[in-house]
Amino acid sequence: MKIASWNVNSLKVRLPHLQQWLGESQPDIVALQETKLEDSKFPVDEIAALGYRSVCSGQKTYNGVAILARGEITDVVTDMSGHDDPQRRILAGTIDGIRVVNLYVVNGKAVGDEKYSYKLDWLARMRDFLSAELTRHPKLVVLGDFNIAPDARDLYDPVAWGEDILASPPERAALKAITDLGLTDSFRIFEEDAGHFSWWDYRQAAFRRNMGLRIDLILISDALKSLASAAAIERTPRTWERPSDHTPVVLELNV
Repeated sequence: MKIASWNVNSLKVRLPHLQQWLGESQPDIVALQETKLEDSKFPVDEIAALGYRSVCSGQKTYNGVAILARGEITDVVTDMSGHDDPQRRILAGTIDGIRVVNLYVVNGKAVGDEKYSYKLDWLARMRDFLSAELTRHPKLVVLGDFNIAPDARDLYDPVAWGEDILASPPERAALKAITDLGLTDSFRIFEEDAGHFSWWDYRQAAFRRNMGLRIDLILISDALKSLASAAAIERTPRTWERPSDHTPVVLELNV
């Protein structure tokens, strides 16, 4: 089973890229972030033509998440219990016995900003949500754009970046509180070296110079860890014309 995550940064703009990549990479499950589409405008038919079912939770212009799968998607959840938030950032569903939670984590703008406080509060609530999900679903995958670089290896220049947004100690502590539930960053099972990124700014020829961050993650529960057979960052879509600033990250499971 091949599971992937991709922040497409506008599905309306990037639909041809998604169609091309689905045809070439052939994932079984895909989590999308920043679809930036209301549900009524989600391209259900175009995606179905490629052999995928889909569920989505979107809004106009901002945010938006979706799950595509070859199998049936059941027990769909679009919000954290007790947290009324108009921002569409969460989508969970069960496919072939595996619980998939797709997240578009708050960016936070800048350390100390009110959006940064919102991010930390959101992550604390998410930890509680995932704790409950893990109790109900031992086979759990949590993936998406986390907007946090887990450690120095995940920044192109950790000294210059310092403790700025996406790398501040409170953000990393919030991510660690989530992984401490019993979730593993699947990419690090297979690759320990620095210099592997999933996001590059559009400016300063950042992609060509590999000035990126690894902020798109696939976390897996202990019940799935022994089944992981490969993980990768598929850089090719970032080379296409008018690309997303993110590229797909993938995990393969022997199930």
